[in-house]
Amino acid sequence: MATPNQGNPRAEALGLWTLTALVVGNMIGSGVFLLPASLAPYGGASFLGWVVTAGGSMAIGLVFARLARRMPAAGGPYAYTREAFGDFAGFLVGWGYWISSWSAVAAIAVAMVGYLGALVPAATASPVAAAASAIVAIVLLTAVNVAGVRQAGIVQLATTVIKILPLLAVALFGLSRFEVSHFQPFNPTGGSLFAAVQGCLALTLWAFLGLEAATVPAGDVRDARRTIPRATLLGIGIAATLYIVATGAVMGMVPHEVLATSTAPFADAARVLWGSGAGSLVALGAFVSCFGALNGWILIASQVPMAIARHGLFPPSFARLSPRGTPAFGLLLSSTLACLLVIANYTKALVAMFTGMILLSTLASLIPFVFCAMADLQIVVRERTRGGREPLGRTFGITGIAFGYGLLATAGAGQETVFWGFLTLLCGIPFFILTRWRNPPANGV
Repeated sequence: MATPNQGNPRAEALGLWTLTALVVGNMIGSGVFLLPASLAPYGGASFLGWVVTAGGSMAIGLVFARLARRMPAAGGPYAYTREAFGDFAGFLVGWGYWISSWSAVAAIAVAMVGYLGALVPAATASPVAAAASAIVAIVLLTAVNVAGVRQAGIVQLATTVIKILPLLAVALFGLSRFEVSHFQPFNPTGGSLFAAVQGCLALTLWAFLGLEAATVPAGDVRDARRTIPRATLLGIGIAATLYIVATGAVMGMVPHEVLATSTAPFADAARVLWGSGAGSLVALGAFVSCFGALNGWILIASQVPMAIARHGLFPPSFARLSPRGTPAFGLLLSSTLACLLVIANYTKALVAMFTGMILLSTLASLIPFVFCAMADLQIVVRERTRGGREPLGRTFGITGIAFGYGLLATAGAGQETVFWGFLTLLCGIPFFILTRWRNPPANGV
């Protein structure tokens, strides 16, 4: 990998469309293709969750775009937090984001296997078969990423183009078979509407994870100061539009009781529209979508610890590059942890396994999002004390919405998820101390 710079002139550096494909590809994956099953218990209230999350994600995306314009540094959320609050805060954010990344790899692999089972039933014939299929996919795409960032980018661009086609088809034609009765009652949870919407936030945010993906491999981006913000906002806009229309069409076509246990919701919707053959075709498109998202998240899961290691806060092995210029150690360790997470949960039903993994991954990502919102505010306030003129009102508005949404979504993740997420975050503190002991900073702090 190249060192962070303002514009990488190498021919193989990532441009606007490849970087946008990385954002869209990381967002449009298992979230949109399997999430309707996880949201089915919330009925029509989940639409309000989508709307709130779309607004919160745009605010978070604006925060990242503003930060990337100031500091196009590799590492994304970690680099921004470290700049605003120092090494320890940066480490905690990087640690949480790394956990989120390899947890996402496991969840996406599980979702991909769900659609593979619609094409090859043997892949999901038993929990062991499903887990083995997920692990094989992780290993294969890890090998692709070890081969080089350019090869990973080509896979990402190709799979992003393929995945959008079935989404558009179901979204455009599905509205003609939309059944309002599938959303009655509007809130089937039995609780308050606010509680139902809040419960949807962490789940729907899973579909927007990846919105910050363009900020992470900044050292391999051409004209990073312009390209990263444009790719981030463009990617969020494309994905959000497809999410709301496509998932609405699926939930309007597939009965609630069927959707709640479906391992391939979009394939079921396609069967309603065009028969079993179309269902298999859409299942193939969904499989390719998850495959592409898995590729992108494997890339991201190695970039964050590499950036942290370059600042002496992770072991130097994470920053060491292979002869092909890739952080092979980080790739292999992250993918190994993802495989272990799949193995640890293989006895659960596929939808339950997927839901648990995405809640953990989403919670771990909310910590970086909340810190980055405040990092943006902190940097602007600091610059103003030095004579800067950026309006505080606009900064307060954007960062306030992003911060408030982050707190609300964290609460919506549930007590058990917050409990385990907090414990995994605390586990990083001894790791930080040990690394500092082995690599003391120059100023002794």
